[in-house]
Amino acid sequence: MPSFFWLRDDEAATSRFSGDFDAAHKWLLPGIKDCPGCGVTWGGSGRQYPAVDLSLIPEHREFEEPRPEPFHEFVRLRELARPLVPPDASLPPGTSFGPLTGQASGQFGPFTWQGTSLMLIRRDALDGLQAAGVCGLLGCKTELRFRQKTPPDILELQIEPGGLLHRDCLPPDLEPPCPTCGRQAFRRPEDPILDGGSLPTDRDLFRVGNFSTMIIGTDRFKDAVEQGGWTGISFRELPVR
Repeated sequence: MPSFFWLRDDEAATSRFSGDFDAAHKWLLPGIKDCPGCGVTWGGSGRQYPAVDLSLIPEHREFEEPRPEPFHEFVRLRELARPLVPPDASLPPGTSFGPLTGQASGQFGPFTWQGTSLMLIRRDALDGLQAAGVCGLLGCKTELRFRQKTPPDILELQIEPGGLLHRDCLPPDLEPPCPTCGRQAFRRPEDPILDGGSLPTDRDLFRVGNFSTMIIGTDRFKDAVEQGGWTGISFRELPVR
């Protein structure tokens, strides 16, 4: 079995570059207001599909404003988007779609992060990783507006869920997901363990399905990044059980 690594911003490396951006995806699902199952108003993060173009549906403007909606309205919008997303995508509230749109400036390194769950990549780094045989990388165009005359070619990776945290690293008293909205609230464990039976075998980069702000890469991804000299990612190996 390959080794698996939790990917995060290598702040010491990224601080050497001046690249910065203030942007959001063009469309998103609303949050849920007062879920009829658990009573919670909420919207998640970490589910991003920048390759999905909602302009293909007439109702695309209904996805532009972040807001909570009653459950039945959330379901209506979710089902409008469903035919355009990858098969079996769960589409929780807050799922975003389309290109990253906003302002950007400065010199970007190979990888540039927004928080822990959104990773941008330079075109040359993506080309290098693909040439090295890394599987399942989907680079999506951004709509970042640069002030400089020759802006860099910056892409966003569409990183889909494909694995779970193992039950052994979760709270022993964890409640099951809400049967209506699917919400299951817990803090990220200090020492995450991956569930070996859930891990994908067809790609080298994915999100944790039950904690989607965590991005995981295989040893093949890590080796290609390091051999190519592409800076901006720190790697923490996680146990698999």
